[in-house]
Amino acid sequence: MLAKTEWFRKRKYGGWGLTPCTWQGWLYVGVFVVAISLVQSFSFSNDLVKNGVTIILIALFIGDILRIMATLKEDELEEKNEAIAERNASWAMVFVLAIGIIYQISFNNLKGVFAVDPFLIGTLVAGFMAKGISYFILEKK
Repeated sequence: MLAKTEWFRKRKYGGWGLTPCTWQGWLYVGVFVVAISLVQSFSFSNDLVKNGVTIILIALFIGDILRIMATLKEDELEEKNEAIAERNASWAMVFVLAIGIIYQISFNNLKGVFAVDPFLIGTLVAGFMAKGISYFILEKK
């Protein structure tokens, strides 16, 4: 759409996403930050318009970043390393979610109530489903 793939590289050590690696990439990110800041600083007659313009700018930026992420080329070693890192991150998140569920059950049990945040359960179920569906699809190939 707007940015070029060669302006960015995948983040390796600080989470997910992209990092600008050229001045054009930094300018691209800066222009979006300034544009969103300007929209937020102007007074509109209707907050709905202000929020709508902001959402459109953010959606455009995220869509372009996702497009770049999908088109970045990786060699075999980078793909393997990323797969291992993603697996390890997933297991860490599952562990923390499970501890959170156990904590909520224990804490609420002291109050005599059985209550668990449904988003924690839903997140674990979604993760298990994504893994199962992924294996199913990959084994069919």
